[in-house]
Formats: sequence, structure tokens, C-alpha cells
Amino acid sequence: MNIYEAIAERKKVAKFKKEKVDDKLIGVILHMANHAHSAGEIQEWNFIVVKDEEKKKKIYQAALEHPLLKNSPVIIVVCADLEKASLRFGEKGKIYAIQDCAAATMLMLVTANALGLGSIWVSSFDEEIVKDILKIPENFKVIALVAVGYAEFEERKERIPFDNLTWCEEYGKKYDISYLIQPGARKEVELKPIGNLIEDAFKKLVGKKK
Repeated sequence: MNIYEAIAERKKVAKFKKEKVDDKLIGVILHMANHAHSAGEIQEWNFIVVKDEEKKKKIYQAALEHPLLKNSPVIIVVCADLEKASLRFGEKGKIYAIQDCAAATMLMLVTANALGLGSIWVSSFDEEIVKDILKIPENFKVIALVAVGYAEFEERKERIPFDNLTWCEEYGKKYDISYLIQPGARKEVELKPIGNLIEDAFKKLVGKKK
């Protein structure tokens, strides 16, 4: 699978299977997420991996009983260290921290797909309850709950074409490059397999444990 496929062919999870997820795979997901853009390269994100059944049950309840959280093998809680970001950028740092954590979360979803796993991004939850369950510091903001596991998927729905959502120079002026994406009209772009990136990540993880 190349990076294009990992993004464009990601499907919505219908339900998670009971099969456990190897910690090595979770490690790769976190390794790749850690390469997301961050303002000033301060990496203000924190990731909490939750596999304990009692804690997952409480998180499920705090997330308005989202059905896919009920049986997910792993929940990764993405938090932003607002204090760290504010020390560098002042009040705007809080916004940057949220944006950076969102970028890291998206990389988790893409990497999970490349690894043959399903994933979902849950953003509706009672933040204070989640923070209490996981003893998250007061100056942290919980950005996302990412459920990961082997899954059954729904059929992928058609997306709105990007040229219906893109403008040139100013809003309302069409960015017309449709001729470039017609069959046979564009030059093929070399897309390297994402497997090479994942293999390198495994090597780094194994190397650190020795």
C-alpha cells in the first residue's frame, strides 16, 4: 500500500472485532503520529494508550456511549499541553496546540489503515470526566479519542470532488484543473510503498529496546 492508498482508501468502521492489537502496531501508529507538523516543533501532544476494560467502559460512557467505543480493543487519547504551547506563543499557542494535535490524530488514522487496522476519531465527550478517569493534568486539553482495532468496514461513500470546494485567488473563482485529472491526461506520479516507512519504524522501535 502506498501513501495515496492509505489516505484515499480509508473506510468507515462498521464494528471492531474482538481480536487484540499487538503493541508493536500501536507503537508504529504513535511513532508516525509523532512526525506530524507542530508549531515551532514543540510537539505539545501527549498520547495515552488505554486497554484496561474498566477504563475503556468509563470512557465509552463519557463519550455519550459512542457504539464503536464499546468494543474497541484500544483507545488512544490525544491531549494538548496548553501550557507548553502558551509559553512559546502566548494565547495563540492554545489554537496552535489544537491544530497540531489534530494533525497528529490524522496521521494515526492513515497509519492504522496502512497496517490493516480500522480506526475512528471521536470528538464528542465530556472532557472533565475523561481527564478524571486518566488523571490528565489540568493544563492539558483532551483533543480526540482514537479507537483502533481489527474491524469490519462500511462501503466507502463518494467524496465531493475537490474542485467543487477549491477556488483560485479568491472565493468563488473556480480553480479549474479538471483537464489534469482526466484519464490519460496527467503524468503518473511515483508513489512509494508506505510499507518501507512502517518497516523503518519497526526497526527503530526494536533498536530502542535493546
